[in-house]
Amino acid sequence: MTAVAARALALPGVPRRVVESGEPLHGRYAGRIDEIDWSTLEGAYSRSCLWRRLHHKRWQYVGIGSSEVYVGMAIVDLGWSVTAFAYVFDRLRKRVMADWAQDGLPGLSGGVSDQPVQGAEARFRGPGATLSLRHEAGDIMSLKVKTPVMAMQVEMALGQCAPFLLAVGPIEGGVVHATQKSSALPVRGWVEVEDERWDLTQAVACLDSSNGLLARDTAWRWACAHSPEVGFNLQQGYFGGQENVLWLKGELIPLGAAHFEFDAQQPMAPWHIRTDDGLLDLVFQPEGARSDDRDMLIAASHYVQPVGTFHGTVRRTQGSAPVHVEGLLGVTEDHRSRW
Repeated sequence: MTAVAARALALPGVPRRVVESGEPLHGRYAGRIDEIDWSTLEGAYSRSCLWRRLHHKRWQYVGIGSSEVYVGMAIVDLGWSVTAFAYVFDRLRKRVMADWAQDGLPGLSGGVSDQPVQGAEARFRGPGATLSLRHEAGDIMSLKVKTPVMAMQVEMALGQCAPFLLAVGPIEGGVVHATQKSSALPVRGWVEVEDERWDLTQAVACLDSSNGLLARDTAWRWACAHSPEVGFNLQQGYFGGQENVLWLKGELIPLGAAHFEFDAQQPMAPWHIRTDDGLLDLVFQPEGARSDDRDMLIAASHYVQPVGTFHGTVRRTQGSAPVHVEGLLGVTEDHRSRW
């Protein structure tokens, strides 16, 4: 066992499955799980087949950032629909260069597998667009995107990063949720908008593989930023503090509840984000943002995801010296969905 892996055991290793004896195995774990399967839930956690069909949500999100550009991509399987988006934000010009989104039919247009990393597959196909995220030989995650406004081909090395987080927990108004998240992943590839191409060899990526039986109305605030030395994932909302963690020099450290102080009417103003255990206290300065505001009666999405940099301090423990964070690239998000 490597020194990094040994330190990660401050969190228990991942279980073989997310359900045991009919009940979800709530908790935070270090490592990668093969599959997120809710089919054996029993008792208070069981639901009808129709309810599961309408409330089972899976998604794969990839964020890739460099000194020049930030790229976000997601494929979301809603059970009764499938949707995808991709965008490119130019950090030098401070503007979104490409922004694409499309909806489709489940199965026909694509879907997301129950394998979050090992054996993972997410795909979307629609008019003029194909997207795929697939785990391949050599422990590589391959991402390919082709839309009318952008194209991208990327490989992310999964074995060259700090331990993944697996979080499993209850959902208010739903049943249960699980998410598998990475810290900084080395990247090889490129992204292209019209005649301009950005080399992503110096970029880092993060993966968010989520799978749950969620409420019809779901809301959250989220913050995520990564470098090889320090990274974090924070959420306030539907999942409580289950997925709040800090990666510090390869160590995976659980964090307390997150607090987001910002003006929802002016999301480009600075955000103050902290955890109640005192281990993280950061100010986020947005550079630009992608947003979406759709209401289709049966479904709705109100969403803003600013891109920018974090400044402040993080700590390994309450008694340890602060580690100063300056110019750490990442995103925040304010999101409300009816799905």
